[in-house]
Amino acid sequence: MAVKKNTRKIEAGIETDFGDKMSYSSYLALDDLLSAQHPVSRPVHHDEMLFIIQHQTSELWLKLVLHEMRAVRKALMVDDLRTAMKGIARIKHIQRSLTEQWSVLATLTPSEYAQFRGDLGSASGFQSAQYRAVEFLLGNKNAGMLKVFSSDPAAHAVLEELLGQSSVYDEFIRLLDRRGFQVPTQLLNRDFSKAHVFNDELVQLYRVIYENPSEHWDLYEACEELVDLEDNFQLWRFRHMKTVLRTIGMKTGTGGSSGVDFLQRALALTFFPELYAVRTEIGAVTP
Repeated sequence: MAVKKNTRKIEAGIETDFGDKMSYSSYLALDDLLSAQHPVSRPVHHDEMLFIIQHQTSELWLKLVLHEMRAVRKALMVDDLRTAMKGIARIKHIQRSLTEQWSVLATLTPSEYAQFRGDLGSASGFQSAQYRAVEFLLGNKNAGMLKVFSSDPAAHAVLEELLGQSSVYDEFIRLLDRRGFQVPTQLLNRDFSKAHVFNDELVQLYRVIYENPSEHWDLYEACEELVDLEDNFQLWRFRHMKTVLRTIGMKTGTGGSSGVDFLQRALALTFFPELYAVRTEIGAVTP
């Protein structure tokens, strides 16, 4: 019986000479990307590479989330709800990847992390400018966060700009107003540098949409997409908190926060409170 070779020939048309052509590596700047991991532990601890790549990967995904979220906000501003929802659909898939990768970091045991944690100094994920930018775009504004980036002019400028801009939720509410819904005036003409505050009138507006889905199908679907977005964000926060608890217990964070306690309190923050509150109203029996 003839023995089959476990190889395949390179097809004649496949490019092999990249002396003067763009290659996969040059297009993706892999020389820069793959040489951007610089462990600080001495001697270098094996597991620090995992720690660095985990966080660098998260930042790359956050960069894409911001890219898509800015486009979503822009689409909502011109009443292009379809494009906005397409963007949110993509963001939801990115969020899934961000959440699932916590399981990789969770393989870092407390004893392994303890061997290089002290070398991290005051560096902490709390200082992620892109994470704060995502929160600002979703409406969780906090001017006090800007001082964390006072030594990084570029990051500070981006966050300062986003702080004063309307959020994705603000623009969705404005779209509802242009659709003829009676949106409270204080929601349309507010200080965007402040976090959104719960409004019961908005709950009643959403109730109309939810109780009449066939009349407002695209808005009904958009409301659920926004809820998905927040659910995914909260799941990411939860997995973050549980991974930190698993790795360092109740220790203080490297950046000076209370660690797990700080992350637990973040779970109480919400972007679209009225979209959750309306669920209590649907089907409720009037006394």
